[in-house]
Amino acid sequence: MPKMKTRKSAAKRYRVTAGGKIRYKKQGLRHILSKKSTKRKRRLRHTGILSAPEQKRARTLLPYS
Repeated sequence: MPKMKTRKSAAKRYRVTAGGKIRYKKQGLRHILSKKSTKRKRRLRHTGILSAPEQKRARTLLPYS
């Protein structure tokens, strides 16, 4: 049986933690930063964890995760 192909767009957006959860970089920190508060920008710096239904969807795109 051939190897399964990974969706490269998903591989660039998501990373799997040691515990099996899927991390992602939060959106909204690329441009137009002057109107956003310092507190908001600080929270956007940290990675987020996908919710359970979203993790299930992302695992179909990342077959070896």
